[in-house]
This record gives sequence, structure tokens and C-alpha cells, in this order.
Amino acid sequence: MTKKLPKTKIAAAAANVLILAMLVSLGAFAFTAPSDQNAVSASDDPVFITETEGKIALMFNVYQGSEYLPEILRVLDVYGAKCTFFVGGCWADDNNELVKAIADAGHEIGNHGYFHKDHKGMTETQNLAEITPLNSLVEAITGTAPTLFAPPSGSWDDTTVKTCKDLGMRVIMWSRDTIDWRDQDAATIFARATRSLSQGELILAHPTAKTTEALPRILTKVSELGLSAVTVSELLAG
Repeated sequence: MTKKLPKTKIAAAAANVLILAMLVSLGAFAFTAPSDQNAVSASDDPVFITETEGKIALMFNVYQGSEYLPEILRVLDVYGAKCTFFVGGCWADDNNELVKAIADAGHEIGNHGYFHKDHKGMTETQNLAEITPLNSLVEAITGTAPTLFAPPSGSWDDTTVKTCKDLGMRVIMWSRDTIDWRDQDAATIFARATRSLSQGELILAHPTAKTTEALPRILTKVSELGLSAVTVSELLAG
């Protein structure tokens, strides 16, 4: 297990996270119902693909695979690539130093829920209980709170989108899924990530042994196609 940051640096923030989670679960946080101008339309979120030219975004959802992250970060650095790591709260709580290492390397950290729950059918209060404590934890570790939310298992509904919008966050999906957590084959992962790859796409992966093996080939192919691998926020910015 990765060593945590010194307790003195995050103890107060961690306590606040715990208090926040308890208050949210009890419904102590009330959010104003959206006005017409804040209502979520079908064209808002989630984001599956963009029209951004010359760029793609590589995303890692992280609840396990800590042992592969140092090599993934090294490869990304060698290729001059940036990406977004959507971290789980229970993982981040046990891996403070890896979370900080990701941020210090210039990558983006997104929110992947605290306990990897199914958000479809959740109430607003339940959504908040999964999202806001992790935002506070990441901010305590890195100094910056996530602005993007990737629903665990890709499960979401209008309440998920509205809750995130009220928090100033966007809901992120993907245009292609490597399914690397299931199919442990580097060639298959490479093919799913790059076959007919177009600008503006969002590629979903996880820190696995075979994904780590495939990553140099993926980034080489991205470069050969004249594309740059950037964070999701940079992709959204155009």
C-alpha cells in the first residue's frame, strides 16, 4: 500500500471530509432547485466525444492498480502526454502520495465517486454523499478540487447531471472503452484504443499490467495520427 502524506498536512481536511459526508448523508445540505436557465438539456452532459481538432483525451479510472501507476506516469512523461485520472475516494484515501504524484506530473485528477456506487436512480443527496467528500479530499492533497465526474460503471441519470452542474462540475463518459479490466491482452487493448481513432475522442482505460504494456504503442499511434494526448479539460476547452 502506498505511503500516505504526513497526517499533519491533511488531518484537518480529512476531518472536514468526514463531517461533510455525514452531513450530506443526513440531508443537511440543501441545494436550490434549478431555474429554467440552469436546467440541464440533452446537449449539455454527459460528454461522450468532442469536436476538438488535433487532440484526444486518455482517461484512467482508478480504484486499484496502484503498482502500475509509477510506470504509467513515466511513459506519459516520455511521450509528453497528459491525461485525466478519475480516482475513487476510498483508493485516494489510501494512496495520498500517488494522488499527489499524478497532480505534480501535470495530469488532471477527476472524481470517480467515493465508493464506486451506481449513480443511476440516486437522489441528489446520495449523489452529493459520493461526490463532495472526494472533491474535498483531492483538494486537501493537491490544492485543487476536481471539476469533472466520471460515473462508476458509466451509470448516470438526469439527477447525476444536475447535481454535478450545481457543483460546477461536468459529467464525463467516453467514445471508446478498452475494456482492459476484463480482457487482459495488450494487443486487444491497443486495437480498441486506436482503431479508426479520430480527433476529439475520449479513451477509457484502467491501470492494469497489460494496459501499461500497451501504453507506449497507443501513444506512438496517437502521435503518428498527428494527434496530441491531453487532459479532458483541455479537450473540452477546444
